[in-house]
Amino acid sequence: MDERFNITVRGCDLYYGDLHALKNINIDIEEHAVTALIGPSGCGKSTFIRMLNRMNDLVDDCRITGEIKIGEQDIYAKGTDVTMLRKNVGMVFQKPNPFPMSVYDNVAFAPRTFGIRRKRELDGIVEHSLRRAGLWDEARDRLRKNALDLSGGQQQRLCIARALAADPKILLMDEPTSALDPISTGIIEELIDELELDYTIVIVTHNMQQAARISHKTAFFLLGEIVEYGRTEDIFTNPKDKRTENYITGRFG
Repeated sequence: MDERFNITVRGCDLYYGDLHALKNINIDIEEHAVTALIGPSGCGKSTFIRMLNRMNDLVDDCRITGEIKIGEQDIYAKGTDVTMLRKNVGMVFQKPNPFPMSVYDNVAFAPRTFGIRRKRELDGIVEHSLRRAGLWDEARDRLRKNALDLSGGQQQRLCIARALAADPKILLMDEPTSALDPISTGIIEELIDELELDYTIVIVTHNMQQAARISHKTAFFLLGEIVEYGRTEDIFTNPKDKRTENYITGRFG
């Protein structure tokens, strides 16, 4: 894959059978920055980020037209190595979904998948990833315990560590704090702020205060379209489209 990890989407449409779910999507997502996607439920935000690591390939009757590039590579071009794409484009979901195995084995899962077997190397990756996810101090004495015994906030940070262990360049986050308490949410927002230096982050959030706090740019989705996209400060203080203003001020959504 190209060594630049900006994302360019041009003229993209997505269909589930006859349903036209995303319509003429055009967006440039900067590398080493946080881009927030906001909008009401069912407007296409999660569908959009799942295009970026081809998770929609797993959905029957899903058809995508247009162009999506990471760096200079068209990720839907024939011959694209989807396994390597998903290594470079990690994903964290709305609800924590640790594997029913130990904390250690959760984080070591991706490196092992990509052929790393030496214990010392795996130990280093596990520790580094848990440190990056802000979980090492809480988990270092529980590495062999079942990950399902962790609290919800710890499980979500473990899922972030698991994604980071694959050494991605882009991190997709689909409402990563919506199932968490305010303290856990704050910890993960601080974590995102630290990770942006090394990763391109795209986050779906229903929490507009969260988008305003953590993102550099924001895209407002409505009915499968991007209504407005720009600097987060501008979107929230001086939106150009009346529909954006109505959503941000709580008149709908």
